[in-house]
Amino acid sequence: MMKIVFQKIINHLQYAIVLVLAVVIFCSCQKEEITFEGPYHVRFTDTLITVKESVTQPVKISIHNVGPILEEDILVKYSVAGSAREDVDYFISGNKGEVIIPAGESFGYIDLRLINNANNILESQELNFTLEEVTPSTLAIGRSTNGIIGKSFSLIIEDDCILSGTYKAYPHDSIAQDFPSINNITISSVDCIEYTLSNWDIYVTGFFPVDKNLIFIDNGDNSLTIPEQEEETFNEDFATMKGSGFIDPSTKRITLNIELVDIPEIPPFEITFYPQ
Repeated sequence: MMKIVFQKIINHLQYAIVLVLAVVIFCSCQKEEITFEGPYHVRFTDTLITVKESVTQPVKISIHNVGPILEEDILVKYSVAGSAREDVDYFISGNKGEVIIPAGESFGYIDLRLINNANNILESQELNFTLEEVTPSTLAIGRSTNGIIGKSFSLIIEDDCILSGTYKAYPHDSIAQDFPSINNITISSVDCIEYTLSNWDIYVTGFFPVDKNLIFIDNGDNSLTIPEQEEETFNEDFATMKGSGFIDPSTKRITLNIELVDIPEIPPFEITFYPQ
């Protein structure tokens, strides 16, 4: 009899242990809920961006209101520091030091423009933005979690080569002039000597241009050399190309004369690329 009672006690203890273990495992699998503890605040959307000085489009530095959309303008004041030089490396449109997040919206922007003073010295400069003040005062600056998140933002401006940047080109005069220009053609380099052109085919080989890369060399005297190379989109029997070119130093226009070596009956064709 005692043996039966003792066995029942053991069974109950085992059941209790299993139940406790199940509760512990269940609780450990639950995700901890994170609740917003406030206050509502404004902050930089990003913390770090790197851009090349040859970028011609405005750099929009975003500041946003983390909270309900207000029916009044939000005025955010900021400071700027760093090694980049105003009016040499960059300039800021509008009221420098102030950004408005308009009533009914969540974002405002610092409109930064880069100045391409390329000199073939590949260095970089830095701009550091810091939020200083916000109106209405019911909003805070950044979010505090072991420090202030979103109060600061850094922009790295990378120097670029003289010929690097974005260009456009037009069809040759012999082609119907109702063809549109081709925009956003890029020229890039890692050493400021050898450059890669993203597309030389300005309706040369058809009505629907396909991007065709080209390598050329800056000779340092406003002349260019197109070394012999293969066009990957052509049949290998007539893919060899070479040529020359020149730079207009006053306008930075680049003119290339391209020769299809394997097709001597086709004369070299000339294309001019205009900085955008």
